[in-house]
Amino acid sequence: MSMNDTLATAMSNIMNAENIAKDSCLVTPISKMLTKMLDIMQLKGYIAGYEVTDKGRGGIYKIKLNGSINKCGVIKPRFSVSKAEFEKFEKRYLPAKDFGFIVISTTKGLITLEEAREKGLGGRLIAFVY
Repeated sequence: MSMNDTLATAMSNIMNAENIAKDSCLVTPISKMLTKMLDIMQLKGYIAGYEVTDKGRGGIYKIKLNGSINKCGVIKPRFSVSKAEFEKFEKRYLPAKDFGFIVISTTKGLITLEEAREKGLGGRLIAFVY
């Protein structure tokens, strides 16, 4: 398996574990972006939590699942969006209004699309979860 996109690999691991009703999954290697992504997912109640086990280089996340993810994945290519285009991408990646969230990378770090809308920021689409 190619490890070019650690976030994509992690999201598919989470999705696979969720599909077979596991209560946790292991994801490696660790990255700042993935840590922030997991923080947002935990805040929104899509995962129960995670632990980081640092085994030298790489490191491992043990993610506790709570069975509430229907689908999650990364958005490729990483489209650049202005705040005027948010709705178009919400319609494309999320099944319904106020259902799930899209994470975007801004100058203020990774935030959800709603936060970006409130702060009036644009950025690049990173991932979606619902």
